Amino acid sequence: MSTVQPKLSGLKAEDFQKEINGKKTDLFTLVNKDGYEVSITNYGGAIVAIMVPDKDGKVANVIQGHDNIDAVVNSPEPYLSTLIGRYGNRICKGKFQLNGKEYSLAINNGPNALHGGPTGLHAQVWDAYQTGDQNLTLNIILPYGHEGFSGEVKISVEFTWTDDNELVIEYLATTNKRTIINLTHHAFFSLQGIANPTPGIEDQLLYMNCDFYIPIDDTSIPTGEIRSVKGTPFDFTTPKPVGQDIDADDEQIKNGAGYDHCFVCNKKEFGELTLAARLVEPKSGRVLETYTTEPGVQIYTDNWATGYPIQQGCTAPRRSSICFEAQHFPDSPNRPYFPPVVLHPGEKYKQKTIYKFSIEN
Repeated sequence: MSTVQPKLSGLKAEDFQKEINGKKTDLFTLVNKDGYEVSITNYGGAIVAIMVPDKDGKVANVIQGHDNIDAVVNSPEPYLSTLIGRYGNRICKGKFQLNGKEYSLAINNGPNALHGGPTGLHAQVWDAYQTGDQNLTLNIILPYGHEGFSGEVKISVEFTWTDDNELVIEYLATTNKRTIINLTHHAFFSLQGIANPTPGIEDQLLYMNCDFYIPIDDTSIPTGEIRSVKGTPFDFTTPKPVGQDIDADDEQIKNGAGYDHCFVCNKKEFGELTLAARLVEPKSGRVLETYTTEPGVQIYTDNWATGYPIQQGCTAPRRSSICFEAQHFPDSPNRPYFPPVVLHPGEKYKQKTIYKFSIEN
């Protein structure tokens, strides 16, 4: 059972309590020393509230989610602010080879496999352990053959909400047989605060610590090239409004219906924790910085939202949120020159991503 009732979000823990496939769901709220909150349900690891102040001290929920478990389960956007895996992003035609054997996955995004399949981590009830006011650990075991993947995989994800308004997400996974893995969190951030309707992200200023990005074809699969952002709509190496080039007459923008691309994080060494992105919301003064050990971060500008209902009477119009999905590159199992995504028995998959909230006056 949850140990803390949310005070700022208006959410109620009892609205998230249900039994699904023999396992109990609940709402878990993390509170730091200043009273700011993060609320997470163990269904899919969905974050349903991040309550942080603006430059005037007004607290708002800056993440899109739902206000009850049935709405989470039946969301029009199944990945709305959830954990993603066993393989985040797309795999071409749902096929890859491992140990000389071809594996076939569910096709759930055009001709391709997306986000670990229809019953991926986003649609699972995790075992939850809240070890203090600021820590939550979610554990799960995916059996051999789940969604077509090889290997039984044990996954642990720890959420820590620090006194500096940092949401730290640490991932750990092991397997009993060689498999592929690419975990991430698909948080949909709305820094101005959710509303009816939630304001657009076009005026928010984005800086990306990324000199290269991964071009895609018209089914959102990497072409194989790693392309410089210089001179393209993907150049955020100097901060600019998200909406400045979001509808540019550019093949890559058209292929993603906006931004839905993996950016290559600038790093001196593989696996180091570095700043990937910095987003400033000028009206509220809220700032979101994304730090990660991962080699890439998928920027998704919520290009397919339809104005569907989210929590507490709010709605999600098109491009009312932005996602920073820290991860390995899409379709890596079929691209041997991309950073490897194979996990072997005896190895530990680890990654760390930090979403840090602050204020810029």
